[in-house]
Amino acid sequence: MQQQIKREMLEELQGFDLPSYHEIPNIGLFLEQTTKYIAEYLAPLETVTLTGSMISNYVKKGLIKNPVKKQYTREQIAYLFFIAVAKTVLSLEDIQQLIKLQENTYDCEKAYNYFRQELKDILAYVFGIKEELTAYTSNNMDEKSLLRNTIIAVAHKVYLDKYFKILRNS
Repeated sequence: MQQQIKREMLEELQGFDLPSYHEIPNIGLFLEQTTKYIAEYLAPLETVTLTGSMISNYVKKGLIKNPVKKQYTREQIAYLFFIAVAKTVLSLEDIQQLIKLQENTYDCEKAYNYFRQELKDILAYVFGIKEELTAYTSNNMDEKSLLRNTIIAVAHKVYLDKYFKILRNS
C-alpha cells in the first residue's frame, strides 16, 4: 500500500518546476490571465491556490504593487508565485516581512530564481526524488534560512495533503 501511494505521489510531482524569471510573461497580464497562468504551474501542488480576489487583497495589503492599467508585470507575477506558496504556512504579515527582507537583500529576479530552485529541490527531497539538499553559501544566511524553512514547511504540507488524499481515495 505504501509503495503504491509513493508511486502515485511521485507521478504527480514528476517534472514540477516554476518558470524562470525570464520565462514569466512581461507583456502585462490581466487579473484573470494572471490567476490562470499561476494556477497552471501550481496545479501539481494541489493545495497551493490563488484566486483573483486573493490577488486583489494582496494589492490592497501592499504585498505587491498596484497593477498598471489593470495588468500585472513579470515582477508582480514572481511575487505572486512566492505568496501563493508561502501563504500555505505563513500569515500575510510574515510574508510581508520576508518580502521586506528580500527587497533589502536581493533584486526580484535573483530572489525569485533562488526561491524557484529551492522549491524544486526541497520538494524533490521531501518526496524522495533527491537524497540530500544542496548547501547554500554563507551570504545572507538568515534570509536564506528563513526562505528554506518556509519552503520545507510547505513541502511537508504538500506531502501530507497528497498522502492523505490518496489514502482517502483508496
